[in-house]
Amino acid sequence: MYPTLQNNERVMLLKQAKIKHNTVIVFNAYGVDKNNSTVTKSTKYVKRVIGLPGDKIEYKTNGQLYVNGKKMSQSYITKYQRSTGTLTLALAEAKGVKLGTGNSFVVPKKEYFVLGDNRKDSNDSRYYGFVPKSKIDGVVKVPFWNSKKALINSYSDN
Repeated sequence: MYPTLQNNERVMLLKQAKIKHNTVIVFNAYGVDKNNSTVTKSTKYVKRVIGLPGDKIEYKTNGQLYVNGKKMSQSYITKYQRSTGTLTLALAEAKGVKLGTGNSFVVPKKEYFVLGDNRKDSNDSRYYGFVPKSKIDGVVKVPFWNSKKALINSYSDN
């Protein structure tokens, strides 16, 4: 999920929070990512929810992303990525996922379409398919002390 989250960054996981568009989730990848031989029963992935059950997704060749006909802002990825696109077809598309301009697909009931924020290097729903609701552990919340905008260790007793 770089650059939104750094490796080993501490986050809170809310197990009862509502999953919405752009929510960051943690899920058990075992049985979801069948392409990766290193995934075990304890492997967790952190990804951003793009598509909810029933959503129509169109991921254009230039990286523009549409959900139910509405262009998503994707403000969490870089300006460069927004202008040049983020779609790379280095891996085979997942069953039921059609990428590129002119293609669209519908997210099945009780499943989610997720993407990583580092799109060019992210292993996500484009390649392993949809994430079942039953595999989701919870919604990620970044505590204020981990925020890039926070002033850490700024206390002075002068």
